[in-house]
Amino acid sequence: MAHDIGTAQRLKSIFSGSVGNMIEYYDWYVYSAFSLYFAKAFFPGGSQTVQLLNTAAIFAVGFIMRPIGGWLMGLYADRKGRKAALLVSVLAMCVGSLIIGLTPGYATIGVAAPILLVGARLLQGLSLGGEYASSATYLCEMAGKKSRGFYSSFLFATLSLGQLLAMGVLVLLQQVFLTTAQLEDWGWRIPFLIGAAGAGIAVYLRRNMQETASFEQRSAAPRRRGAFAELLRHRRECLIVAGLTLGGTVAFYAYTTYMQKYLVNTVGMTKSTATLISAATLIGFVLVQPLFGALSDRIGRRPLLIAFGVLGSVATVPIFTALGRAGSPLEAFALIMAALLIVALYSSVSAVVKAELFPVEIRALGVGLPYALTVSLFGGTAEYIALWTKSIGHESWFYFYVSACILVSLLCYVWMPDTRDSSRIDQD
Repeated sequence: MAHDIGTAQRLKSIFSGSVGNMIEYYDWYVYSAFSLYFAKAFFPGGSQTVQLLNTAAIFAVGFIMRPIGGWLMGLYADRKGRKAALLVSVLAMCVGSLIIGLTPGYATIGVAAPILLVGARLLQGLSLGGEYASSATYLCEMAGKKSRGFYSSFLFATLSLGQLLAMGVLVLLQQVFLTTAQLEDWGWRIPFLIGAAGAGIAVYLRRNMQETASFEQRSAAPRRRGAFAELLRHRRECLIVAGLTLGGTVAFYAYTTYMQKYLVNTVGMTKSTATLISAATLIGFVLVQPLFGALSDRIGRRPLLIAFGVLGSVATVPIFTALGRAGSPLEAFALIMAALLIVALYSSVSAVVKAELFPVEIRALGVGLPYALTVSLFGGTAEYIALWTKSIGHESWFYFYVSACILVSLLCYVWMPDTRDSSRIDQD
């Protein structure tokens, strides 16, 4: 049950809930995009201690903090409200970006510099892990029954917009405003300060959001059992979340984060050309999210997921093989765009399907924890597996790996119910 509000107010709430998601992913990708420029400031090559700290930070954030964030923020959202969790999440990202942007380098404060960087990145990982659970739950509960797929599709759209924004800031600073020397000296701080300012704006917007009717109604009722006990009662739903996420997250990271490296290392394109192709395909990916989301409101979520499972299982190996032999940027763009259109069949409905599986008292935790675990284990390692198979001379193994992961998800899609028709949100 959603608030009985007009379209304008609903759009305002959806926007406020989504804009922080965009800023959070902007901050996440900015770290990777500008690490080449600030690595020397925080991790001088001659210091083994700080090199180890660097390695530990990357591991901790990628494989530990996101699931912990999904757990803690999911608990918080189910107990204190979706709005409260969204505020805490974006505030944590703001603080993390501010610390990175303002921390003096190793030459000034010694080992304290990388320690502060590690702490800031851990805070950002915690924030990002909780953002998905809170945003997905909020968007789905706030949307009306007939447009839930459409509104919730903006979650993946804003996620990709954050990545595009980070890419755009990098290109502008590189090509227009600063020299390489300026970027390495102080210019790398600019994108983090932009991110902190953007997160501050998101905090302001989210302060004025409405809480969802689903949470407000259930929060007045007495809690029957603890969160962990309640989660155990929904083991099947948690397994469905993990199963439907597996193929989608591997495919998404394969065709977005890894694709720039693939175009350079395998196809033989320049870095600038690879960046432009990646940006152009991401724009197309963003634009189709609401279209597919709206389609799911008409025909159901399951047909889109099954279409992703079938097309992804069958087309992944041919697309990667043809892409490896692409003779022009236009051909590469067409192939990646085709792949991302297939992935969009999953991404456009992934948030709403997960949210519709769980009752209100366990919804954010049920969405966030199994999703974050699956993304960390499979999405976060996709690039490493791709590079490893290339390093041992069997790059095509990665193509079959992506296809196999999608096939596993397809089995899940075939056996799961269509959540549009059995949505737990409609029972709130």
